[in-house]
Amino acid sequence: MTRLALVTGGTRGIGRAISEGLIAKGYTVFANYAGNDEKAKLCAEETGAHVVKFDVSDADACAKGIKKIQSEHGDIDILVNNAGITRDTPFHKMSKDQWDEVIAVNLTSAFNLSRLVWEGMRTRGFGRIINISSINGQKGQFGQVNYSAAKAGLIGFTKALALEGARKGITVNCIAPGYIDTDMVAGVPENVLQNIISTIPVGRLGKASEIGDMVTYLASDQAGFITGATMTINGAQYIAG
Repeated sequence: MTRLALVTGGTRGIGRAISEGLIAKGYTVFANYAGNDEKAKLCAEETGAHVVKFDVSDADACAKGIKKIQSEHGDIDILVNNAGITRDTPFHKMSKDQWDEVIAVNLTSAFNLSRLVWEGMRTRGFGRIINISSINGQKGQFGQVNYSAAKAGLIGFTKALALEGARKGITVNCIAPGYIDTDMVAGVPENVLQNIISTIPVGRLGKASEIGDMVTYLASDQAGFITGATMTINGAQYIAG
């Protein structure tokens, strides 16, 4: 029986690599996106993912999106909460809107979607929830009080929810990527990029596929004894205690 996976922010960057990795392992993948129709169409054509458009920060939109998937294809077995945005600015200049938007997309979305699939996972006795945090949720980052708070919140969310799902066959884990070679990072000025790489002991950026590989493992039956964990994938740039 083919398992169904939903990957939020799943049509670009790390999210697309996650979608591709799951598809390669035989999962039926629904790749959520918010606004870039062109990239979503390309993702569907090139990977075979089913693309679904809805705003993960909007609880009602999430409910409609999940209901449509379930009614047409079945229950979701694997949820990857990957969607994220940045609205960087020093805290003394940060607006309430910049705070609210980042918290809503990066953290509240994980509640919105996990809550919608949780009871079904409990009933079936199986589920995988994988939350994509960040190195900056572990160590903090100048100009990212909102982003760091949201990504740190995902780690706490993961730990607590893992305890509730453990006896029901549901694992809940977190991945905290460092600097990954995505289009967003590629847009950083070359001198800044080289400065970043100089702080990474392995001497390179991470690959999106490396995050995808970790997701596919955590989604598998073989990872059933791993729950409540935060997998740090950052080339030893930051080693959490």
